[in-house]
Order: sequence, then C-alpha cells, then structure tokens
Amino acid sequence: MKHKHMKALSLLKTARGQIDGVIRMIEEERYCIDISKQLLALISLLRKANESILKSHMETCVKEAVDTGDIEAKIREIEELLEYLV
Repeated sequence: MKHKHMKALSLLKTARGQIDGVIRMIEEERYCIDISKQLLALISLLRKANESILKSHMETCVKEAVDTGDIEAKIREIEELLEYLV
C-alpha cells in the first residue's frame, strides 16, 4: 500500500470502530442526542479521510498531469467530484 493513503486508512479504521459503537448505542436505546453527537463525529472522520485522499490526489496525480500536459482529464474529474460536494 502506498504511504500516501496511510492517514486515510487510519481514519477509516477509526470510523469503522465508531460505527460499531453507534450501532450498539442504538441497540441499547441510548439518548438520541448522544447518538447524534457520535454520528457527527463519525461524519467528521469520514470528511477528514476524504480530504486526505483528495490532497494526495492533488499532490501526485494532478501534478503529474500538469507535468505531462494531460491536465484536462484531471480537471474534468475534479469538476465531477465538486458536483457531489455542492
């Protein structure tokens, strides 16, 4: 595995543990606000993992595309991704 994705992998493994925790909270019928807070923490972890992957993409794939003159395809990829974010 490439070192550039280790941060994202670590965050995702933490998120997996949090998902199990939230499932237990729901099964135990814990207080809704407490469950919601855990879900928000989980969402934050997932966003950080995505940010890490995107930064890695910009630092490697996009830079390589600029160097080789093949930037148009990378721009289209980023535009498509932005549609998900907006």
